[in-house]
Amino acid sequence: MKSLSEIETVSKRSSRASGFSWGIAEEVGKNIRILEMFGIAGIKNLNYYFKMRSEKKFEDLILIGKDNKISKLEICPIIAGLSFLDQIKPLEKLSEIKFEKIAFPLLFLPFVSRASEIVGKKLQLEIDKKIFLLNYNNSIYSNSLNNGVIEVGNNILIKFIENNDSFNKNEWKEIYKLSEETFVEENENLKINSAGAGLTDND
Repeated sequence: MKSLSEIETVSKRSSRASGFSWGIAEEVGKNIRILEMFGIAGIKNLNYYFKMRSEKKFEDLILIGKDNKISKLEICPIIAGLSFLDQIKPLEKLSEIKFEKIAFPLLFLPFVSRASEIVGKKLQLEIDKKIFLLNYNNSIYSNSLNNGVIEVGNNILIKFIENNDSFNKNEWKEIYKLSEETFVEENENLKINSAGAGLTDND
């Protein structure tokens, strides 16, 4: 089994060899590491993407808006992902962002995962009917974690999920009240274990 370090290094070098700058290649290496770490077919999709890139052109989407459509070509997932990551702060003000026809959208996914960490919010990414929940770049939950290649995401939607507690006020009040039972015990322990307590004066 290949290590994550090997995966990142080879992904970076192959990206440079395919024509990307070293700076972009480094970002790709990080992303493929993320995909493989979470059990998503990063190497497989990157390999197919490079093969297709030598045969056809993809559109470089630089400026991201609320609705992103390209008339003819499919969108390059790497350039679109970098643009999304670079513009995430102003894009955070939008509740939803739509894309049409992103090539190999699983290569776009880790950029969204990293953006989740930057804005401190969970992001939901829908690739057609496949849903991915991205948690601050720490985990990815999905209803479709397959090991296949997705050549095109026809309809892609990103939703910004507001940070809310998973419990109500009453549940918090009840469990906090239970936690208060330890307060007296901790205070007594502090008194007993405070500096000099219980020591014999040998002077």
